[in-house]
Amino acid sequence: MTETLPRIEDLLRELSPQVLGVLVRRFGDFDLAEDSVQDALLAASTQWHHEGLPDNPRGWLIQVAQRRMADAVRAEVARRRRETTVFVRDVPAEAVDRDDTLDMYFLCVHPDLPPAGAVALTLRAVGGLSTAEIAAAFLVPESTMGQRISRAKKRLAESDRPFADGAHDSTRVSAVLQVLYVIFTEGHTSSSGAGLRRGDLSAEAIRLTRALRTLLPENTEVTGLLALMLLTDARRAARSGPHGELIPLTEQDRSRWDRPQITEGLRLLTATLPAGLTGPYQMQAAIAGLHAEARRPEDTDWPRILLLYTMIERSTPNPMITLNRAVATAMVHGPAAGLAVADSVAEPLSRSHRLAAVRGHLHEMAGEQTAAIAEYRRAATQTASVPERDYLLLRAARLRVGDAN
Repeated sequence: MTETLPRIEDLLRELSPQVLGVLVRRFGDFDLAEDSVQDALLAASTQWHHEGLPDNPRGWLIQVAQRRMADAVRAEVARRRRETTVFVRDVPAEAVDRDDTLDMYFLCVHPDLPPAGAVALTLRAVGGLSTAEIAAAFLVPESTMGQRISRAKKRLAESDRPFADGAHDSTRVSAVLQVLYVIFTEGHTSSSGAGLRRGDLSAEAIRLTRALRTLLPENTEVTGLLALMLLTDARRAARSGPHGELIPLTEQDRSRWDRPQITEGLRLLTATLPAGLTGPYQMQAAIAGLHAEARRPEDTDWPRILLLYTMIERSTPNPMITLNRAVATAMVHGPAAGLAVADSVAEPLSRSHRLAAVRGHLHEMAGEQTAAIAEYRRAATQTASVPERDYLLLRAARLRVGDAN
């Protein structure tokens, strides 16, 4: 009985990092293992579509990939010494039956890799995106992204023990979560380019985080990050107008928010609360939840949001969190108080358009149009995002017209 193509594609995407993990663990050659897995996936997508799924799809892929890998190694006569080294690795038989997806997460955030390389490798090895797709998502040439991924794999190849003991400790889990959050953030609000968001990138981050939660269901920060992503992504339909223009949170049509997704996010967040609200992703999810529960902007519980930002700042100091606290402070104590908080991170955020944008907003709240116009214009020159630039210039233009009248 044949299977539908979407189901086969979903299954192959799920199994891909597991099969890759088996081959990397057994043979130690990331590049060759990845090529062999891609060959096996291609063979499966063709054969399974016509003949139906085998009894053990994972085992089928492992067997085909290992055969492709063995053929490739044997063909490399000039690399005979490496062939011998690879095939004498002592790997327990039970390693073939284990699910290596989680280990692939940890491998992709190896301490030896730079953040950019870790993000790219995670999307390539665990997310199943092609080099071209990753390059398009980050608006860089495919050759540049290919080099970035190649450098990351080369560093891993030089590591004595890429699957290091203790990889499941809290430090490595935090690194995985940070990479996933970076992927989601870049997809939710693109840092550059003509589009406000990159839906496939944010969707992929959510999918990967769901997979990680399946592997670590008791980790409250993993669940908290998934809740944060869902609650934030639920607003996507209302974040832009018919021409792709940015619509700020206070002006969005909240009836367009995805209520089922909000319900799921709130349910996940609630499930983490018995263990205490301690992690930064949990707390950010709680803030997103307060925004989601407010039916009107004026219903937003800003005092609780301010308290949560203060808690996050104390646990994990970060200038962007401080800037968010500045906005919450302004909503509770007035724009002057908010500007004072924003000024405290003027130096570390001097190159970020978000500092000038927040200052412009707070000056506008205070009725200081001239200062607001100057800050909005400054922010527009600092951002590489076309929708954000257009929004900031429009805010400045409206204030200038209003001031002239």
